[in-house]
Amino acid sequence: MSGRMRFRREKGGEVVAYSEGAVRHNAVLLEYCRTSMAALSGSAAGVVGLTGLLGFAFYGLTAAALWLFLLAKAGAKWDTFFRSRTQLLTSGFFGGLITYILFWTFLFGMVHVY
Repeated sequence: MSGRMRFRREKGGEVVAYSEGAVRHNAVLLEYCRTSMAALSGSAAGVVGLTGLLGFAFYGLTAAALWLFLLAKAGAKWDTFFRSRTQLLTSGFFGGLITYILFWTFLFGMVHVY
């Protein structure tokens, strides 16, 4: 990890330092969690046989559940691990959606079509 530090000034004038390497590492772990969740939930949606908007709603539900689980894991000190809570929800959302659709359609075809 790099030893570079970034600084940000809070509303109260307090200066907060972030390790660029640690922030990058946390972003990689967040992307891994989102990709794994998308693959597992897409597989579940395909096996169950969800179609249309119900399948996309299922992805939204699982993405929100992952966000809540990550917030619960980080606890009250979430700001020591991430810069903002919205980063936990929005980063990799559409990349995860593509992975979800891939697994969803593949397993739906394997189980319900063939």
